[in-house]
Amino acid sequence: MSVHSVSPAELLSALQSGGCTLVDVRTPVEFRDVHVEGAINIPLDRLGPTSVPQPGNDRPLYIICHKGSRGANACQKLSVAGLTNLVNVEGGTLACQQAGLPVVKGRKAISLERQVRIAAGSLVLIGVALGALAHPYLYGLSALVGAGLVFAGITDTCGMGILLARMPWNRTGPERT
Repeated sequence: MSVHSVSPAELLSALQSGGCTLVDVRTPVEFRDVHVEGAINIPLDRLGPTSVPQPGNDRPLYIICHKGSRGANACQKLSVAGLTNLVNVEGGTLACQQAGLPVVKGRKAISLERQVRIAAGSLVLIGVALGALAHPYLYGLSALVGAGLVFAGITDTCGMGILLARMPWNRTGPERT
């Protein structure tokens, strides 16, 4: 498996040398909010060996997300599919912004991570209120959300995040249908 990580400074050097292929695997709305200049957006749920550009000449394919974990997941997914020479950008777009790399800023949106926290917290509160007011079995909603959060933490895969990423407010342009 040919996957390694680079710092934002190393990414900047690769971008300045020209011909760097940088794929941002965040949702279209997150990408529109802010992205490293020159990045192309291919969301993680649509990522596959045929959907990414092939840099050729043994040049690496750089993968970036918000903080680094989705990028690492994307590299692993592409590596299992047979792609080689994959590079995850450590710390993602957030670290690149902090390091002063050129970024493109668009319309501000609520990040997917915040949406998950809002949805999970709301479901827990609703479950507690319904359990107290309607029937004790409805406390199960809060337990289900808690179990989902534990699962997401252990596996680094968030079903609620995947579901929210597909919602209409997290789509842009033609894929909004």
